[in-house]
Amino acid sequence: MPEVNVEINGRRYRMACEDGQQQHLIGLAERFNRQVEDLKGVVGEIGDGRLTVMAGIAVLDALSDSERRIAELERHVTDLTDAGEALSNDLERMEERFASKLGEAARKLEAVATAIDETGVQSGQQS
Repeated sequence: MPEVNVEINGRRYRMACEDGQQQHLIGLAERFNRQVEDLKGVVGEIGDGRLTVMAGIAVLDALSDSERRIAELERHVTDLTDAGEALSNDLERMEERFASKLGEAARKLEAVATAIDETGVQSGQQS
């Protein structure tokens, strides 16, 4: 299992990770270190333990917000999917009604054409 060295708050840590995940782990450590450094800028030197706990809580707070937003977006996707299915069903019913009306109109036109033909045949016989 590969190992990488990361630095958090000026201290180096050796960490193991899955093969191919080295750069990802380094990137995560850099982001966490920025969080720690940002907190140090706000609260000053308060000790490694407290600083790390505060940074961890801040990261989890952001994660919690992201999870809430993802759940909200999933609900929106479900609502939009349901609305799309309802529209599709409405369209299908409208197409069926249109086809029925079109068939009805065609039958009426055929009846009119037949009546005209019969009238023409009868007029031709009387001449």
